[in-house]
Amino acid sequence: MSTRRKRAPVVTLIPGDGIGPEVTEAAVRVVAASGAAIEWEQVEAGGEVVAKYGTPVPDPVLQSIRRHGVALKGPITTPVGEGFRSANVTLRQALDLYACVRPTRSIPGLSTRFEGVDLIVVRENTEDLYSGLEHRVAPGVVESIKVITERACLRIARYAFELAERQGRRKVTAVHKANIMKLSDGLFLECTRRVAREHREVAYDEIIVDNLAMQLVTDPTRFDVLLLENLYGDIMSDLCAGLVGGLGVVPGANVGDDCAVFEAVHGSAPDIAGKRLANPTALILSAAEMLRHLGELESAERVESAVRAALGEPACRTRDLGGRASLDEFTDSVIERLG
Repeated sequence: MSTRRKRAPVVTLIPGDGIGPEVTEAAVRVVAASGAAIEWEQVEAGGEVVAKYGTPVPDPVLQSIRRHGVALKGPITTPVGEGFRSANVTLRQALDLYACVRPTRSIPGLSTRFEGVDLIVVRENTEDLYSGLEHRVAPGVVESIKVITERACLRIARYAFELAERQGRRKVTAVHKANIMKLSDGLFLECTRRVAREHREVAYDEIIVDNLAMQLVTDPTRFDVLLLENLYGDIMSDLCAGLVGGLGVVPGANVGDDCAVFEAVHGSAPDIAGKRLANPTALILSAAEMLRHLGELESAERVESAVRAALGEPACRTRDLGGRASLDEFTDSVIERLG
C-alpha cells in the first residue's frame, strides 16, 4: 500500500497594500497553526505596483490564480474619483468571479444591536453599474449604463440556491427595485423565479431593496440567504457587516467556475499601516472559508471557533472593537485557542 502523502495545495497569496501585508501575515500564521497543509505563491498587486507594471493587477497575478485556482488577498487601496481602476473589480471581471459571498454571523460576547444574526449575502459580481460603461453626454452630464443579462442572472441565482442546499439553509430572498427598473430588475426576478422552481425544497421570496434596508435594521434574523445584483449587494453586504460588529469581523469570497479569491472586505487603512494595530479577523475568517473551499473542513472549523473564542474575551480584542490588543497579540490569542 502506498504511503505517499497528497501534495499540499498551492494558493496564490496577495498581501495587498496599506495594512494588507500585516493582516495577511497573521492569516498565514493562523492557517499554519491550524494544521492545514498549504503552500503559498506570493505575488505583487496593489497601488504600490502601478508604477512598475502600469496596473494594480499585473498579468503574473492573474496567471498565478488561474494556475492554482485559489487565492487569499489582503486589502488593496482604490482611489476615489480618479486614478487606476479598482483592483477588486479587475480581478472579478478578468477571472469571471461572478459570485461574491459574504457570510454574516453574530459573535458571542461582541456587543452589537442584534443577537443571533446568521445570514449570507450572495451578490452578482460582474455586471450591473459595475460594468464600468460611463461617458459624458454633454458638459456637466454623465451617463452610466446598467447592464443586466439573462446569463449572469441565471448563474448567480443557481449559485445562491445550490449554496442554500449545501448548507441546509431554509430560504433565498431576491432583492430588487423592479417597481422602478421594470426591465433590468424585472429580468433579474424573472430569471430567479425560474431557478427557484427548480429548487422547491428551498423557500423563496422577494423584497424591494429599500424595504430590505429597513427590515435589516429592524430584525435581521428573519433573513437567511440574500440574493442581490451587484450594486445592491455591495451596499447591503456592508450594512449586514455593521449588524455584527463591522467590516473587520466578516469574511469575503469571490467565486467563479474555475477560480476563487478569498479576501478581507475592509479597506487598506493606510493611516495605521505598519503600526501593528490592525484587526486581522476578517482575513483570518476569509482564510477559514478558503480552507473549507479546499476541503480542509476540520481546520476551517477550528480556525472559526478559535477566532470567535478570542473575540469573546475583551482583553483579546483590537482597538477597533474596543480593546487594546495589538495585531500580534490578537493573532497569538487565536493560535493559542487552536490548541
